Amino acid sequence: MSASVAFGGGIFIADSSVWPRSGHPRVRDDWASALRAGQVATCSVVRLELLYSARDLASFDAIARSVLALRDIPVTVAVQRAAVAAMRELAATAPLHHRVPLPDLLIAAAAQEAGVGVLHYDRHYDRLAQVLGFKSRWLAPAGELT
Repeated sequence: MSASVAFGGGIFIADSSVWPRSGHPRVRDDWASALRAGQVATCSVVRLELLYSARDLASFDAIARSVLALRDIPVTVAVQRAAVAAMRELAATAPLHHRVPLPDLLIAAAAQEAGVGVLHYDRHYDRLAQVLGFKSRWLAPAGELT
């Protein structure tokens, strides 16, 4: 696959659900192409989630270095307001429909504000894309990466 069209093309925030699966043989080449092409972005919420998963100082530092060169999508006050508005819209849809993980909500709102997509392996982003209007892209179809 050409680097310019990995995962459907465009820039996307890679959710923390993607990183541990990025070495899977089914997606490894596309992931590497997307990294080389500069399609992969991050934000403070994703970085914090990834760093939380570190087992020790060495892995913490390795994770921090791995995301350092990526484009940073800011989580601004406008992003926070968009997240609240999206949560309200979801709450208006159905009881408890607004209950999505808060990190996912902020990541989705950051993507929407920046005009980028979210690459993920997490069902919540499809629901969030319906109210925020960003491009939700699965790393691979749900259930295919174990």
